[in-house]
Amino acid sequence: MKRVLILCTGNSCRSQMAEALWQSLGAGNWQADSAGSNPAGYVHPLAIAAMQEIGLDIAANQSKSLDAFRDQTIDLVVTVCDNAREACPVFPGAGESLHWPFDDPAYATGGDEEKMSEFRRVRDEIRAKIAGYLAGE
Repeated sequence: MKRVLILCTGNSCRSQMAEALWQSLGAGNWQADSAGSNPAGYVHPLAIAAMQEIGLDIAANQSKSLDAFRDQTIDLVVTVCDNAREACPVFPGAGESLHWPFDDPAYATGGDEEKMSEFRRVRDEIRAKIAGYLAGE
């Protein structure tokens, strides 16, 4: 089984959604984990809601520090925001590193529906990117 580590700054939105999506789309061939360069200490409620809409439950997830993974063997490291890429441009033990920047839905403005729409959009972009990668491996 291959291992992927998805990195972001806070590990509260994009990387959490990517971890669950990769775990699901990887169909038992991948172990997915996520972490942050500066963990927020929580998973964003709208990220949880967006994932529940597609049948993936991340409510029990916790934001984790990338330090917990530094000495582990990881086949693929994916950074999903520019800040995480700058915080760890080279990850020891990684077989391959990719940078896939996505907008941070936590910065969405407007009412509840506009914010939720942004979380859905980013979730769907992440899902499409992962599916494309997995289809090409």
